[in-house]
Amino acid sequence: MKISVDHPRCEGHGLCADQAPDIFSLDDDAELTYRFEGTDVPDEHQPAARAAVNACPVAALRVLS
Repeated sequence: MKISVDHPRCEGHGLCADQAPDIFSLDDDAELTYRFEGTDVPDEHQPAARAAVNACPVAALRVLS
């Protein structure tokens, strides 16, 4: 599974990082960092990744496959 991150849409709420801290984090400027950018999310992280996508209040995250 891959996740698309719409960085301009992200408002830095951090709910994705709360749901999946091994996948998402916010830097000092509240900019989203996505650990698996351009690659598949490993199987063991997929439940947390889906929870993070569902938690985003501005729909900046999307599951691609």
